[in-house]
Amino acid sequence: MMKQRGFEIVSKYADQGVHLPYRTTQQAAGYDFECAEDFTLPSIWRHDVLHAFKRLRHREPMTTAELEAGQHDLKPYLVPTGIKAYMQPDEVLMLANRSSNPLKHNLILPNGVGIIDADYYNNEKNEGEIFVQLVNVGLHDVVIKKGQRIAQGIFLPFRLADGEQAPQQERRGGFGSSDQH
Repeated sequence: MMKQRGFEIVSKYADQGVHLPYRTTQQAAGYDFECAEDFTLPSIWRHDVLHAFKRLRHREPMTTAELEAGQHDLKPYLVPTGIKAYMQPDEVLMLANRSSNPLKHNLILPNGVGIIDADYYNNEKNEGEIFVQLVNVGLHDVVIKKGQRIAQGIFLPFRLADGEQAPQQERRGGFGSSDQH
């Protein structure tokens, strides 16, 4: 039988006790993804961002370095799962935040949802490892423990638009590799 869709552990985590995503209840649509290793997610409320907010509030000019330092504190982190996903060419894996993350841990997905394309699987840059983009909006750093559930994934079909000019580009890299700016 041909494999349709599912999950595998990337080689980097092959012997490290990483679990494949799983559904927790019989009616669950999403597969729970766990963190592959202990990971500290810093709070965005650092000195540089507070300094920038103070300057902005008082309408004081900021140097490029001050702006960049403040912006750096606001950036999301890529939390490793140690997992890759395979699926059919007309499917995607949608990653969504767990509903408990904002309420219990102050963690949000800054992009709302993550979309994993079929051609991300086994890409040459990172073997297709799925990372969850998270931001800690709490006042304290959050330690995500190995095995803690951090996101859920749902396989979905998608449709193409009539008359589309098919893209010729093939995926070569990993996360964010299709960016065409």
